[in-house]
Amino acid sequence: MTDVIKKRKRVSKKTKKSWRKHVDTKDIDAFLEDSRLEERLGTPFIKRTDSELFSFDSTPDDDLKNVTSTKAAYREALRNAEPKCYAALKPHTAVPDPISKRNRVKTPEERKNPITRKFEQLRKDQGKLTLTERLAARNRKLATLKRKNRPKRDDFKGDIWEDEPKKRVLDEIDTQWLTNDTVRHTLIVKGISKRRIPLAVHKKQSQIPTIEVPHPGTSYNPSYEDHQTLLREIADKELKLMKEEAHLERVTTKMFKKVSPKERDDNWLKDASEGLPLPQNVEIKSEPEDDEDVDVKPVKLMVKKTMKTRVQRRKQKEQRKLALELKAKMVEKKKIGDIYKLKMIQKNIEGKEKKNEVLRGMRMKMEERKAKEPKVLSKTKFEPAEEVFKLGPELTGNLRGSEPIGNLLKDRFKSMQQRNILAPAKLILKRNKPKVKKFIKPDHKITLPSKSK
Repeated sequence: MTDVIKKRKRVSKKTKKSWRKHVDTKDIDAFLEDSRLEERLGTPFIKRTDSELFSFDSTPDDDLKNVTSTKAAYREALRNAEPKCYAALKPHTAVPDPISKRNRVKTPEERKNPITRKFEQLRKDQGKLTLTERLAARNRKLATLKRKNRPKRDDFKGDIWEDEPKKRVLDEIDTQWLTNDTVRHTLIVKGISKRRIPLAVHKKQSQIPTIEVPHPGTSYNPSYEDHQTLLREIADKELKLMKEEAHLERVTTKMFKKVSPKERDDNWLKDASEGLPLPQNVEIKSEPEDDEDVDVKPVKLMVKKTMKTRVQRRKQKEQRKLALELKAKMVEKKKIGDIYKLKMIQKNIEGKEKKNEVLRGMRMKMEERKAKEPKVLSKTKFEPAEEVFKLGPELTGNLRGSEPIGNLLKDRFKSMQQRNILAPAKLILKRNKPKVKKFIKPDHKITLPSKSK
């Protein structure tokens, strides 16, 4: 069977993408790879002559004569030798540098126009400096002064006990009749800045003591009353938690009744068929229409606009004036009546003051209670540690026979969270890594040639 000669397909090579797709560049890539390899490693050994590969060595080797025999000579040779760390800086390829001559990058001052530089130099000679230049000169002067006054290491010339403390400028100023803003302005004029310390620095973050006194019932040999009081408090807290859980169960899970799957499907079908046309065998009884219920709209009559006469306008004006006079009389009458209501007004004011005093007391108590509570430092709510206790049979009466309960490290950790030193957090055992979608760009894909069968 003779091979059928396929007709060459004519394709467009208008864009770079179609050109790369329909043009075979394997021979060009192979040639470029060989040329790059030859530039890196030099001419191949096959193309080199024997004189380039081999040479006759007729001179004695000086390195063999100067073999270091002693340890001191060996160390001296190591010190004089070139460090091996500089090997990374040496060229490791035969490819020449494409840029033979590199120009030095000019500074912004050198790139300026010569005429501009001349005018700026003339301005500086006259003492006309910009704000940036004045600040730079002042900072440079302060840095030089600080560098000179910096004590040198191992330099103990001065006696720190004989040096007199420097006088503060703030002590020399009489600040008895000056406000804080005036003092700050005076110090700024003298070149000294008074730092304003935040109020939160002097304020304690929490009023909870560092170490709280434990309950007497937690002792290894407590009294009967203290032990029973501790057990009663723990039981009350547990009953309160159980009551809250029962309440949540009642208002969430038990609030919704359970239905069977068949009843659920029937309810769904009933709701879905609401408003659809009824079957043909169902007759709809229509009520007889009454002709009496027909709404009859009244006919609007045309109203003719008439002009007001002078008498009507005068009477209207008199009525308006009379209403204003009556209103003024009512205000005056109310003022006279309020004079006789001073006792009642005083009583109302006293009642409001008492109410405000009660509210102020409640507010103060709330603030005191909140000051003892931990602040919200993270999305996780602070959960206090469970109180440790022992039942009656577990009490031994001596420290040697009692078993340890609780964890000291966990107790200190919870205390730091409660005192707003550490933010509450949850223990995360598994790290949630974001899923990153990886793909290869189309121009970075390497298509391997298919194997011919």
